Amino acid sequence: MSATKAVFVLVHGGWHNHSTWDRVTPLLEANGFAALTLDLPGAGVNAIAPTSLGLHPFDPAAFAAERSPVAGVTQEQRTQAVVALVKEAASRSDGKVILVGHSAGGMTISAVAEQVPDLLLAVVYLAGFMVPSGMPLLAMLQHETLASALAPGLFVGDPVAIGATRIHPGSTDEAYRSLLKASFYADVPEADFAPMASQLHCDESNAGALALSDITPGRFGTVPRHYIRCTQDRAIPLTGQDHMIATVDAALGGKTTTHTLKSSHSPFLSQPANLSRILIDIGVQSLAQQSAEALHP
Repeated sequence: MSATKAVFVLVHGGWHNHSTWDRVTPLLEANGFAALTLDLPGAGVNAIAPTSLGLHPFDPAAFAAERSPVAGVTQEQRTQAVVALVKEAASRSDGKVILVGHSAGGMTISAVAEQVPDLLLAVVYLAGFMVPSGMPLLAMLQHETLASALAPGLFVGDPVAIGATRIHPGSTDEAYRSLLKASFYADVPEADFAPMASQLHCDESNAGALALSDITPGRFGTVPRHYIRCTQDRAIPLTGQDHMIATVDAALGGKTTTHTLKSSHSPFLSQPANLSRILIDIGVQSLAQQSAEALHP
């Protein structure tokens, strides 16, 4: 396969997998862009469920206490998995790659952009964690601008003891399911919410939340960056999104180009056409900029 325009590499967020992008990739491809996705280490086909999840009857205490089978997954493993996919994408497109990360996937795309800036036309955060150097995701999540985030209410057990941030996407408790929907999928119809929730995995290794961001002006800062703000997001509230944009811009110099969707945390489900339109526009603009720089180096 060869891309006629550029290749999007799409990175999912916490507890999700590559199917996050199933409604977006056909729209990108219909407009001449290719799209590559993956399941990060510890996610999707690479996830391992706690054995206590399969106990009958279900034992909530055992589930909350069991050490996570993916506690050993590192942020570096995730970074290198995406670096490999970016290199594959670059080989298909003469180096025309746009890297997109949703939610916690923002930590991975930042690390990738720091490692291979020359392979990227742009980096795009979709309601993602764009964190300044020296700070972990957890510290940003604890910032006052994210105080209204609902997602922490989903966490089960002691993350330090179990080695992961655990949720229970298969819960039949109505209050828990309502919170799950409100956190991630507030504007998603129930008919779409149930199938997506069934694909979520339980555990996100603590490494992703504790690894320090390491982005520099000379590498990450050379890649044009975009942020898609989701105004109705209750997992990463808009105040937190805007705080991250302002903080990184102040630390690195330059300016993040912002785009806005009136959506919850998951526009890939609720508004795939609108999301894809923004991504396509970013792709077109990035290619035009590359052409202009080639003519006037």
